[in-house]
Amino acid sequence: MTLDGTNTWVLREPGAERSIVVDPGPLDDAHLDAVAEIAGQVDFVLVTHHHIDHTEAARSFAERMGCGVRGLDAAQCWRSDPVTDGEVVDVGGLRAEVITTPGHTADSISLVVDADRALLTGDMVLGRGTTVIVHPDGDLGGYFESIAKMRALVAEGRVESLWPAHGPVLPDAAGVLDHYVAHRRERLGQVEAALTRLGLAPADLPPDVAEHPTLPREVVEVVYSDVDESLWGAAEWSVRAQLAYLAKR
Repeated sequence: MTLDGTNTWVLREPGAERSIVVDPGPLDDAHLDAVAEIAGQVDFVLVTHHHIDHTEAARSFAERMGCGVRGLDAAQCWRSDPVTDGEVVDVGGLRAEVITTPGHTADSISLVVDADRALLTGDMVLGRGTTVIVHPDGDLGGYFESIAKMRALVAEGRVESLWPAHGPVLPDAAGVLDHYVAHRRERLGQVEAALTRLGLAPADLPPDVAEHPTLPREVVEVVYSDVDESLWGAAEWSVRAQLAYLAKR
């Protein structure tokens, strides 16, 4: 589920001593030693969301480097305040803007690095494939809004490439974001077609449809009929998020 593992980003202005370390990842001594060696003086550790493959080492690494931990959710912070939407951090001349981008999780954030015309996306965009939106923390409506916010940054000329938390850098931000939207709309169409086969329409769905005891699995059996059944459990959580979106649309 983490592709090549979690990318840890060390953000530092060329020649500067101070840095920000984004998503130190799991407790992997060799990895953390390598990060510490190149990070210099760390102003703070930043986590893009609460999933453990991003946060497990956050506090111990911050203790090691003598700094705090920041994130959108105060529960993820240590000896530092939460970040806020639109906040611009300036560390040793490097400027980056925090953008709230819920969808993958409620507390997901991205970071615009204007000097590189880059956007650190956390798990909202992956280096390969598409991200997972798992009910109830994942929200498809928020996801579409966040992708639109990212796309607007591209249209403004502030972002050209995407720096994901898993997988390689993506140089064509516009193409990737457009593909993400098209893929998700296609999957939604498949879910709507499955509902039709089951004798239902989105207008028939109650607000709490994501908690329905049987309907999400019934949809999975139609949409993912060509997928190994061992993957149906994970697919069901994604379908629950899609049904919740359709019920509110």
